[in-house]
Amino acid sequence: MKVTLAQLNPTVGDVSGNLQKVLDVLEQHGGETDLIVFSELFLAGYPPRDLVEKPSLIHRVQQALARLLEASARGPGAAVLLGAPLPTGRDTGKGLSDAAVLIGRGKLLFQQNKSLLPTYDVFDETRHFEPASEVRPYALGSDSLGISVCEDAWYEPELWDRCLYPLDPIKVLAEQGASVLINISGSPFQVGKQCVRHRLIRNHARRYGLPFVYVNQVGGNDELIFDGGSLALDAKGEAIAVLPGFREAVVTVDLAKPGTPGLYVPQEPIASVHEALVLGLRDYLRKCGFGQAVVGISGGVDSAVTCALAAQALGPENVLGVMMPSPYTSRESIVDSQALAANLRVATKLIPICPIYQCYRESLQEPLQLGEIDVTLENIQARIRGNILMAISNKFGHMVLSTGNKSELAVGYCTLYGDMSGGLSVLADVPKTMVYELAHYLNRERELVPPAIIRRAPSAELRPDQKDQDTLPPYEILDQIMNFYLEDRLSYQDIVGRGFEPDTVRWVLKAIDRSEYKRRQAAPGLKVTSKAFGMGRRIPIAARFEI
Repeated sequence: MKVTLAQLNPTVGDVSGNLQKVLDVLEQHGGETDLIVFSELFLAGYPPRDLVEKPSLIHRVQQALARLLEASARGPGAAVLLGAPLPTGRDTGKGLSDAAVLIGRGKLLFQQNKSLLPTYDVFDETRHFEPASEVRPYALGSDSLGISVCEDAWYEPELWDRCLYPLDPIKVLAEQGASVLINISGSPFQVGKQCVRHRLIRNHARRYGLPFVYVNQVGGNDELIFDGGSLALDAKGEAIAVLPGFREAVVTVDLAKPGTPGLYVPQEPIASVHEALVLGLRDYLRKCGFGQAVVGISGGVDSAVTCALAAQALGPENVLGVMMPSPYTSRESIVDSQALAANLRVATKLIPICPIYQCYRESLQEPLQLGEIDVTLENIQARIRGNILMAISNKFGHMVLSTGNKSELAVGYCTLYGDMSGGLSVLADVPKTMVYELAHYLNRERELVPPAIIRRAPSAELRPDQKDQDTLPPYEILDQIMNFYLEDRLSYQDIVGRGFEPDTVRWVLKAIDRSEYKRRQAAPGLKVTSKAFGMGRRIPIAARFEI
């Protein structure tokens, strides 16, 4: 059996555009293959979230399927398997299924609904969908297709603290006589997940002695980035084909041929984070209707990395770097910012904030009884800069990229309506120590981020001789505690038991908890770790919780 893996980048809600991608692949590859496989909920785009509650979206999906049936009837003979949200036809329950639809020769041949509906982290699928009422293979030609949808393949006890589901759909399909296993997926990226996915699919192939076709979505949709990495494995779990990460690809394979040992090569973690951020940034702006970005460049590593990623994602001609020195900005910061812009070949504007800052001080001197520099005056500087960037956005249509990292966002070392201003927070899920890794990675072929920026001690430069470490623990310590608390869900006692100083742990955990109100007002951030701030973390703001 020849199967074409169509790893494509759908846009959420753009049913007609997504359908056209299907029709194009059918026209170009339909004569060379038996089956073309697309990803989960492809016609609606994934994740559609509450858009599926709009009857008009479901109606458009049904119209698109009707057009696809017509094209299948008059076109090449290949069958098409793709994902779509479809009505269950029942009066009770949610009324929708997350369906894998098989079309061939102008007929809807088969529909396999998703069985396992995840409700952890960024997933909330029982909000919209009903689970499948049955799981069974379908005979296509001489083959029996065992079709599953994304989470259906993730019943793997070794991956979880506890078994999440009563059913193993892949086992059911294999026991019922499937001759090939197929999973259509919308599996978002996080660092390290690519290897886990490959091991998961390989284990299924080996366990049941069946070839396995896995097609994952690629592209960025809001906070989530989909890395593709689709696979076709033989019955021994060896790769027949491995599709590239982070870009569209259409590849036809012959499942009768054996795989090649060693064909799958895992990507270096920091390289995958880099590619994810570039893709997520590009798609977020493109799908939101923006072509250009503006970044406040301060001479610090966060803004330098953000600006470099933007230049790679959008092209340097579409990025504007704005330098906004205050009375406390060092000469080195201006020089390094200029060097960064020259390396990246991005345009810059120099807008000193000293006159505006002085006006603020004079206007607020009496009502606020201002004296020496304090947090109020520090934040005023950050908010002046935020207003300038938003003014540029209003005037020229650039999207503002906020530059704060995950470590700062975690403990609230950021200013509401100041450096948190923006339409997208590129590094919101990138810890400070990883920001430095990214800076070095960006410089792997030629210097983009000036070495002086990487070497200099981090500073907001909002008061004389300010350093981040005056307020925060060393980032090497802070990031470890943060990851233990957020990603590993360890308690205060557990983290202290790992050898960290109790007062430092207490400060970090309390700072994370009390900063929730800030994060609720932050720009959307691109998810690259197992637990990002945003849609996958639902913590109350008005709460009393002892660490």
